[in-house]
Amino acid sequence: MFLIDSHCHLDYEPLSNDIEGTLKRAGEVNVRGFLTICTDLTKIPVLTRIAEEHSEVFASLGVHPHEAQHVMPDKDFYKLLVEEAKHPKMVGFGETGLDYYYKHSSPEDQKRSYKIHIEAAVESDLPLIIHTRDAEADTIELLKTVGRGRARGLIHCFTGSAWLRDQALDLGFYISVSGIITFKNAEALRDILKEVPLEKLLVETDSPFLAPEPYRGKPNEPAFVVETAKKLAEIKKVPFEMISDCTSHNFLTLFSKVRLPCV
Repeated sequence: MFLIDSHCHLDYEPLSNDIEGTLKRAGEVNVRGFLTICTDLTKIPVLTRIAEEHSEVFASLGVHPHEAQHVMPDKDFYKLLVEEAKHPKMVGFGETGLDYYYKHSSPEDQKRSYKIHIEAAVESDLPLIIHTRDAEADTIELLKTVGRGRARGLIHCFTGSAWLRDQALDLGFYISVSGIITFKNAEALRDILKEVPLEKLLVETDSPFLAPEPYRGKPNEPAFVVETAKKLAEIKKVPFEMISDCTSHNFLTLFSKVRLPCV
């Protein structure tokens, strides 16, 4: 029995200041796998190095919707993603998607970037890590049109509606939950998650952000994914061990390129 943190940012401070210690603390509470997420193309060499130096760490390739305005021309971006994805430790694309709440990049730039990620994911047969905020309809519509129903992946840090939940599940996508589910004001979200099948759930930290209770307000780290898993077990009314087994199995099924040393 072990857990996998399906979404963390090991290249962000303060985690990047002590990656060895971060992974050690996680291992002490039986967190045995880590997916460190790309948010900007300049991060690819850093993430590659981190993944190569740690057998239990894998990485993704992508541009966060906040940074979509900086994406290179379509053909060049697509080619870069597909080529870099051949590295054995690069196991998915993202985090990509649409964020109409902040709009640090225009919706047009975000859609262009998102489409290219979807196309690369279909071509490479690797999963998408999708960020969506105030953009549920467009997020799903592009998966259906550009992805033509062939894209696979997850909705990261799920805080969406029951509609988004159902649409994502209908497309075969997974739902990844973060420490937000432990927050006192997240009762509506917890109710929505009750209807997600166990075989479609993942857990994540999004560390160093969104620390769960009882660590809220502190920098998050992969070890804290245990608190999210405990709350998820409570929501689903199943033993913690079942959540550990199911979410790890689901991660390894979706990210089929991953080969963990502990498995």
